[in-house]
Amino acid sequence: MDTTSITQLFRRLHMSIISIIGSGTMAAAIAGRTAKAGHTVEVVSRDPAKARALADQLAAGATTGAYGTAPAGDIVILAVPYQNAASVVADFGEALDGKVIIDIANPVAPDLSGLVTPTAALARRRPPSAFPPARMS
Repeated sequence: MDTTSITQLFRRLHMSIISIIGSGTMAAAIAGRTAKAGHTVEVVSRDPAKARALADQLAAGATTGAYGTAPAGDIVILAVPYQNAASVVADFGEALDGKVIIDIANPVAPDLSGLVTPTAALARRRPPSAFPPARMS
């Protein structure tokens, strides 16, 4: 077996399900790269039609999940606008318990005119209390 075959076999044996909450531009970009890397992607959105449309664009095996229920992946990428992140996490509640959450939100105003937090220090880190009961990574 050559090196390429071994690498491909290793990736298949160690594939993960990555759940992405969101269906916008950033969710699509991250989901595409994640699927291309060989992971199974689950797309979750408040709008099931948008989740299905994004899943259909991805590689075979992409699925959709029901908003507010436990995501299939142990890794959950939160790809929603900054101002919506806390309410989205609250909507999932204990369904996120034990999941690794990756929050990609940037604390900028929707029109990109500036930060939506009072200081740059607050913009760098959202407190873990914003994401109970999930663990922050």
